[in-house]
Amino acid sequence: MKNQQKILFTAAGLALIVLPLFLQTFGNSWVRIADTALLYVLLAIGLNIVVGYAGLLDLGYVAFFAVGAYMFGLLASPHLTETFSTFASIFPNGLHTPLWLVIPLGAGLAGLFGVLLGAPTLKLRGDYLAIVTLGFGEIIRVFLNNLDHPVNITNGPKGLNQIDSITFFGINLGKPLTVGGFQLASVTLYYYLFLALVVVSIVMSHRLELSRIGRAWMAIREDEIAAKAMGINTRNMKLLAFGMGATFGGVSA
Repeated sequence: MKNQQKILFTAAGLALIVLPLFLQTFGNSWVRIADTALLYVLLAIGLNIVVGYAGLLDLGYVAFFAVGAYMFGLLASPHLTETFSTFASIFPNGLHTPLWLVIPLGAGLAGLFGVLLGAPTLKLRGDYLAIVTLGFGEIIRVFLNNLDHPVNITNGPKGLNQIDSITFFGINLGKPLTVGGFQLASVTLYYYLFLALVVVSIVMSHRLELSRIGRAWMAIREDEIAAKAMGINTRNMKLLAFGMGATFGGVSA
C-alpha cells in the first residue's frame, strides 16, 4: 500500500511540474488560472487550520489575505516614498523589499491580525462566531478601501501601482526565462513559486495535525468543555489557531 502511495504521489508531483509547460502552449491565460488556483489552495490550507482542526467557523478569513497583499504592495512599490517625505529621505530609490523579507513580514502581520480577531471572540461559538468574523472581514475591506484620506496609505479604491515583480534566487519572475532553448513565461515562473509554497504549507499543516497542538485543536473542535476539563488551555489554543491560520493567509497574498 505504501509503495502504491509513493507511486501515486510521484506521478502527481510530475504532473504538477509539467502542467504549466503544457498549459502555456494554449496561452498564458491558462497558466494564470493555475496560478490563481494555487493561491486559493494556500488560502484553503490556512482556513482548514481554523475551521477544520479547531472547529472555529471563521467567515472573515479573506481579511488576512488582504492584509498580506497590501503589506507587500506597500513594501514593493514607490507609494510610500511618493506620499511621505520621511520615507523618501530614508529610501531615495524607493522600497524594494526582497521576497525573503516580505514572506515572514506578511505572515507575522497577518498572524497578529488573526490574534487580534480571536481575542474578543473567545467566548463565542457557532453562528455567533461566524457573524463576528464575517463582520471583521467586511470591516477590513471597507477600512482599506477608504484609507486614502486624511493620510493616503492604501491609495483607496485606485489601488497601488508599480509594484515590483518578485525576484527569487536572482531570477526576476516578471520576465520570461529561457532554459535550454525553451522559454518559460512569467506566469509559469510564478506557478512554480506558488507550487513550492503550497508543498511547504501542506507539510507544515500535516506536521501540525500530528502534533500535540493539532490534537488539542481537534479536542476543542469535538467538545470544548471536555477539552478544558482534560487540562487543555482552550484560550491559548484558539488564539494560536486564529494566528496560525491567518499566517497562511498572509503568505498566500
